[in-house]
Amino acid sequence: MSSASDRHARAAASAWRMMFDLLMKSAPQRLENLQVRGLTPNDSRALFTLHDEGEPISALARQWGCDASTATWLVDRLERAGLAERVTPEHDRRVKLVRLTRKGAATKDELLTEHYRPPAELRHLSAEELEELARLLAKTEGEG
Repeated sequence: MSSASDRHARAAASAWRMMFDLLMKSAPQRLENLQVRGLTPNDSRALFTLHDEGEPISALARQWGCDASTATWLVDRLERAGLAERVTPEHDRRVKLVRLTRKGAATKDELLTEHYRPPAELRHLSAEELEELARLLAKTEGEG
C-alpha cells in the first residue's frame, strides 16, 4: 500500500514531467527568437535580470550563480550587442553598475512578449481548463 507522501511524490513527478516536456517542445521557437537577435539562452537569462537602475557585476554573478569572470564575459557580450552598459554612479566612483540600454529594454520586452505567447499545444484546452491550470500554477508562486 502506498503512503500519501508516495502518491504526492508520484503526482508531482508526473506533473513536472509534463510541464517540462511542454517547455522542451516549445523551446525551438524561443531559441529562434533569440538567434534572430544574435543571442544565446544564457544571454537572454542575463538580459532578463537586468534593470534600468543597474547592479554591480558581483551582485549579478551571485544572482546568476557564476563567478565574476563569467558574469563579466556575459556583460561584455550584452554590451557589444548594445543591450547593456556599464555606468559609474555619482555616489561611488569605485563601482561599475551594469544596466539595460534603451535597446536592451526594448529587446527584453520583445522577447518576453514572444516567450509569453502560448504554445499551440494549449489550444486543445478549454478556457475553463486553462483558467484552472493558471490558478493551480499560481499556487506554485504563492499567489493562489
